[in-house]
Amino acid sequence: MSDKDLSEAIKSIIEKELKSFSKLIPKDMISNIEEKISPEIENLIEQSGYIKKSKYKNLERIIDDLENRLSELEKG
Repeated sequence: MSDKDLSEAIKSIIEKELKSFSKLIPKDMISNIEEKISPEIENLIEQSGYIKKSKYKNLERIIDDLENRLSELEKG
């Protein structure tokens, strides 16, 4: 799941749950709530064994780089 998708999903959930209060709560406050709870939700998701797509791609790149370095060391 991309960062943007995760943020949009969180925002959607927050807006849905707070819909009855939306007349009382300004939109920027919802965004502030999202920014505050998003890291906590991401931690919960990672504890379940899932990671964000960007983190996966970074790990994949690191693995590829290490494999290339290992191949070079074996050749030389």
